[in-house]
Amino acid sequence: MSNALAVATVTQALSLLIADNLAPEMDLAVNVETRKPPNEPPTDPTITVFLYQVAPNPAMRHVDLPTRGPDGTLRKRPAAALDLHYLISAYGEEATLVGQRLIGCVIRTLHEIPVLPKDVIELAAQAPYLAGSDLAESTQKVRFTPTVMDIDETSKLWGMLHQTPYALSVAYQASLVLIEGRERPVPAKPVTERTVRVLPFGAPGAPVPPGSGTPSEGAGDAPEGTAEPVEAPRAGAGEEAAAERPVPARARREQPAGGRTPAKQAVKRAAASGRSRKAGGADGPRPQQDGKS
Repeated sequence: MSNALAVATVTQALSLLIADNLAPEMDLAVNVETRKPPNEPPTDPTITVFLYQVAPNPAMRHVDLPTRGPDGTLRKRPAAALDLHYLISAYGEEATLVGQRLIGCVIRTLHEIPVLPKDVIELAAQAPYLAGSDLAESTQKVRFTPTVMDIDETSKLWGMLHQTPYALSVAYQASLVLIEGRERPVPAKPVTERTVRVLPFGAPGAPVPPGSGTPSEGAGDAPEGTAEPVEAPRAGAGEEAAAERPVPARARREQPAGGRTPAKQAVKRAAASGRSRKAGGADGPRPQQDGKS
């Protein structure tokens, strides 16, 4: 992270990076200027580095945590995450295609060195108007990526530049640039007292293990993990419960009349059969004997 001079430092460092890497393709003296495209195209070989937009970084704009506490004290230095959008234009003699050669050198340089080197940042910070810039000490590196712009977007961009003729240009995005606030947070107070308690599960005030139910409310309650006494069933409770339970329809159809079981019915039928045989032997006709009247 760095201070508010980071935006201007990136622009200055980008111009130095382009100027130092034009050789060996370009053997001409080239002016690299940090300004918007001129209203009158220069005749000398010229490259302009124009910062046309500063936008919040979409991925980091919501990462910053709350920076102040409920009482207003600063907890963390706020940081603004920014993306810088540049328009790089080239001018020169059209007959010898100077502008196209310069654009080719720019593309080759930023494709070969996409991350802004630390030594170039330090060299850019030596300018008198950038004294105090700490971008070189930032752990966040600045990376350049080309921006694809169609005809409509290019027309809108050049339309904002009033009375500026179009020139062959490329667009690049520099990210990520973090700018910190000036105020420093108040250091946290040291710990003055440590309170550590060790309680077994089930003791009053002890935490409840997951899935074990509600905590015990009194010392007389049964400790966690012990079985509670079960009340013995009363005598005859089973018969009363059985009598109260409804009997299925099929069981009612199969149940004999009078509540008699099949075994009792079989005993009764056997007893009735025996009585009928005895009665038949006493009252029935006797067989006739041969030779007697």
